[in-house]
Amino acid sequence: MNLDQAELNQLSQRVIAACIEVHRELGPGLLESAYELCLARELALAGIPCRCQVPVPVFNKGEVLDAGYRIDLLVDERLIVELKAAKGVPSLVKAQLLTYLKLMKLPLGLGVNFNHVRLVDGLTRVVNGLPEGI
Repeated sequence: MNLDQAELNQLSQRVIAACIEVHRELGPGLLESAYELCLARELALAGIPCRCQVPVPVFNKGEVLDAGYRIDLLVDERLIVELKAAKGVPSLVKAQLLTYLKLMKLPLGLGVNFNHVRLVDGLTRVVNGLPEGI
């Protein structure tokens, strides 16, 4: 594992810790937008930069189009975090994350479904062009 991959892995662990803290505070059952606001604040308190609702450009025949896709959180300009608050969405989250990773040319994404009693059951990790072990 090279230094960039190790740093990215460490960043994802810090983001997961922040997600767990938000879940401890709020529990399941709220809207996705509430978790997004609280997670953005938790990341800021931890000194981790992030942007919310980042547009995902779609390229068609050399033109950049705004197709209305948005990343819930872009952490440190290199980690996509997609939030959910619903039942049974893991395959949808994986597909969405992989598409966003490819469009944004980024290596790693986390799907976080807050609609679980134990947040660990709602975590999905998706890689784009990286070894699965990072």
